[in-house]
Amino acid sequence: MIRLIACGKVRNGWMKQGIEDYSSRIRPYDKIEIIEVQDEKAPETNSEAENEQVKKIEGERMLKQIRDDEYVILLDLAGKELSSEALADKMEDLYSHSRSRIVFVIGGSLGVSPQLIRRADFRWKLSEGTLPHQLCRIVVLEQIYRSFRIRRNEPYHK
Repeated sequence: MIRLIACGKVRNGWMKQGIEDYSSRIRPYDKIEIIEVQDEKAPETNSEAENEQVKKIEGERMLKQIRDDEYVILLDLAGKELSSEALADKMEDLYSHSRSRIVFVIGGSLGVSPQLIRRADFRWKLSEGTLPHQLCRIVVLEQIYRSFRIRRNEPYHK
């Protein structure tokens, strides 16, 4: 089973459509569940200490959604970049070693808490560029779908 835990709600219609489109493409391969946790207000006038508190609160909300038996892939700018093929290999390895519960975690706009970083089994840097965390959901789902297609040697229609 694949789970995606993300901070904040997607409000934009085309983003919701993209998320549903890729979720429906994944479903023939595995179950998928998307969980949105409430984000905290973080005005630009926040101090560094206030921002750390926001990350802590959001991190606690996400950690409550993660089960002990899940392999956690945390989206993190300080993580390791993976090609689509490398992600497919990683997922294949997890599935073949009885780690059939994979959770992808996307933090809020300020980043993630140290507690969430410690819980991560793998930290994945999606891109050198910074993506809005809501758009990141679509990209992650597309990469998961692409991984299933690669693992099964199925063509990927662009």
